[in-house]
Amino acid sequence: MKVMKRLASMGLTLTVALSLAACSSTPQQSAPAQGQPTTDTSNTEPASQPAEKVKIVYARGKDSTDSTKRLVEAFQNAHPNIEVEIREMPADTGQSHDQYVTMFSAQSSEIDVFDLDVIWPAEFAQAGYLLPLDRLIEQDGIDTGKYIKGAMDAGNFGGQQWTMPKFIDAGLLFYRKDLVQEPPKTWDELIAQAKATKGQGGTKFGYLMQAKQYEGLVCNFVEFIASYGGKILDEQGNVAINNPATIKGLQKMIEVVQSDFVPSNITTFMETESHTAFLEGQSAFIRNWPYQFALAQDQAQSKIVDKVAIAPLPAGDAGSAAALGGWMGGINKFSKHPKEAWEFLKFMTGAEGQKISAVHGGLAPTLLPVYEDADVQKASPLFANKDFVDGVSAAVSRPTTPIYPKISEVIQIEVSKALAGQQSAEQAVQNMETKMNELMKK
Repeated sequence: MKVMKRLASMGLTLTVALSLAACSSTPQQSAPAQGQPTTDTSNTEPASQPAEKVKIVYARGKDSTDSTKRLVEAFQNAHPNIEVEIREMPADTGQSHDQYVTMFSAQSSEIDVFDLDVIWPAEFAQAGYLLPLDRLIEQDGIDTGKYIKGAMDAGNFGGQQWTMPKFIDAGLLFYRKDLVQEPPKTWDELIAQAKATKGQGGTKFGYLMQAKQYEGLVCNFVEFIASYGGKILDEQGNVAINNPATIKGLQKMIEVVQSDFVPSNITTFMETESHTAFLEGQSAFIRNWPYQFALAQDQAQSKIVDKVAIAPLPAGDAGSAAALGGWMGGINKFSKHPKEAWEFLKFMTGAEGQKISAVHGGLAPTLLPVYEDADVQKASPLFANKDFVDGVSAAVSRPTTPIYPKISEVIQIEVSKALAGQQSAEQAVQNMETKMNELMKK
């Protein structure tokens, strides 16, 4: 943990780069087109260097760093016959989503490669907006096993891979080094330590999390149930939420939320409320996203500078699990230059592209070997921290389904009722199963 002492010099780059919005709010999504995902892979074989210069358009949200420009320059130097134009999309992910849907539903070829929030791939795949990547991945010998599994899984739908992961965001456990000697390994250990540390060092609480009825609640729910082996959908996309492991995970979540070591109004807490209380020194533990580190080291707003360390979230019967956030890269199914688009996507999400994004943009890699690069480790103390890498490696995706917004709403409502003591974990899970099956039939 000694590496954490260098966080004071880190600045807020990671705060900007790692998108909190990827899990803290769900964009309003248009209804997906009907039908199954397209499996047409014609004309998608990797190209030899084109004889004439080809221009492709890469669409992404606003980048407050120069990492995207550097990445494109590096790609163009390696591929002089491919020109990449960067198109900046709205910073609001909901607006970006809707603009993409408008373009792709009209079968527009105006962009070739684009960034996707981790909860979009299934919707876009079913609607026929994405080019399938399986043959390209196989032909170029890309070892997908070297990527964080949850990040790859987020781009897999219907048995096919539709996107490649660019960078990752994941839930982590932050704790006060001056109050905690060793971080808890399990949820039961967390409960015991949260009780013991409440009131120490001027604290009011033992643990902070996000328990309001919104997308962040779904992320916390996913972490609890996955740590006990529970799931929401199975690999075929069928509803699988009603199982003993899911019930046990929700029961543990209820135990924490209804305890006396969390704020009595914890069900009103989102990221802002929880991280503010932690910065004010009110708790020994908090579950939050990686941006929490930079805030904790900001002397202008933090009372706990140099007192914070990191650990993976506590484990249940099946181990530690962290809700996945972050962004993916995909190819427009209607691109007129799919071969060149693949070359760029492959570069951007490969070792060289992810190194540029990490060093110059502060983005946490999804390709695990990149964390071993000396320049990457030098760029941010987080990237050299084994606990950080272990924490994000435990990331699990939220349900991969084209009707994710509706599934999320069901989870939010039923889990909120359970946390409020209005129904048992068993009742909540049964209700979620019934409602999700009804949605699947529509």
